[in-house]
Amino acid sequence: MDTDALKEYYLMSGIDEGVYNFCDGIQRDLEERFKKIDQTAELNQIKVLSALRKHRTSTACFESSTGYGYDDIGRETLEAVYADIFGAEAALVRPQLTCGTHALTVALSAILRPGDELLSPVGRPYDTLEGVIGIKEKNPPCSLKEFGITYRQADLLPGGGFDYDAIRAAINGRTRLVTIQKSKGYDPRPTLSVKQIGELVSFIKSVKPDVICMVDNCYGEFTERTEPVQAGADLCAGSLIKNPGGGLAPAGGYIAGKRELVDLCAYRLTAPGLGKEVGATLGLNRTFFQGLFLAPVVTAGALKGAIFAAGIYEKLGFKVVPAADTPRYDIIQAVTLGSKEAMVAFCKGIQAASPVDSHVAPEPYAMPGYHSDVIMAAGAFIQGSSIELSADGPVEPPYAVYFQGGLTWYHAKFGIMMSLQYLKDAGIVHIDGKSGE
Repeated sequence: MDTDALKEYYLMSGIDEGVYNFCDGIQRDLEERFKKIDQTAELNQIKVLSALRKHRTSTACFESSTGYGYDDIGRETLEAVYADIFGAEAALVRPQLTCGTHALTVALSAILRPGDELLSPVGRPYDTLEGVIGIKEKNPPCSLKEFGITYRQADLLPGGGFDYDAIRAAINGRTRLVTIQKSKGYDPRPTLSVKQIGELVSFIKSVKPDVICMVDNCYGEFTERTEPVQAGADLCAGSLIKNPGGGLAPAGGYIAGKRELVDLCAYRLTAPGLGKEVGATLGLNRTFFQGLFLAPVVTAGALKGAIFAAGIYEKLGFKVVPAADTPRYDIIQAVTLGSKEAMVAFCKGIQAASPVDSHVAPEPYAMPGYHSDVIMAAGAFIQGSSIELSADGPVEPPYAVYFQGGLTWYHAKFGIMMSLQYLKDAGIVHIDGKSGE
């Protein structure tokens, strides 16, 4: 590679020499980590390709359906492919699932009945799910609580491990479903590996065998070589504008797991008696298939970006979760910046590095479903797409920003460098210009 020419392009794009040299040193130290990520991506790529071939994906699968969507061969094939990849009996993959929270809500509402209890063994769930469950100070209408479904949780131990005694004590005769959030959400705690999830599921079922274990798999797909259902979870759910959509899916979500549970979810999404038989795909089948095909490589690029960010900010003395040398189980990198000003500068740098809306500056604001003002940087082709370069976080102590995405590693790299540039320009960090120092 002509490193001088590459450096010149970065300098012309707004990165100064000090920032470039510092980041270049960090990247050189990560080459072995990146090779391992590429190996996982190759395995997952072959897994996806094998499922597409096994289920005889054809150009006919890309045709559109309207109205009721009866006999949509593309929809049916895609769901068979997802089930195969995720090690599940069945899958529901629909544009009508508007986001990850919606997919989880459909599953919770489909399975739980009045008098049942929902348990989280990994602490409080992601902000947007709190309103769904009914554990906010002021709950929206139609929460699970309003329908007579109670909630209990067992917090993680200080180091991020499972509190098995508390989990055992929380499980009772009314415990019907356990929800396990794989990723950290807006909480700088370790992300769970598929192996850890499998151990947790095994413990829960040893206490109460008929409990249904569901995993919120958002941000975790294709970061490992297996998925939660393959480790014993009954169900997992996620969003297509995160990892599995590969940056091409313009909307949608998925639920995969045991057939009887997926069927219940389909009845809740559409109507009892109709289930998976209806649901027009409206011309989206091709992007769903193609996005899934690209997802392993796109996810690998995002993982590299997360590790690169951790290496940079850890070197500068900021608290990062996970640490730069820690194994990765999702694409999110938390960086505790310590002040509102630092969060704003970081997010402005990410926005400035975006291919879309790079000329606008993000500011904190109130977002539906969140308990405090949130700042979000996301110059994305798909609105809200978390597999594209983005950064966000609640503007409150400890002022942690959550970085994720990048459709290519090179874009993620540039975005992280620009975030550092903005922090330097704001006088928040100081770099002497030497490589990696």
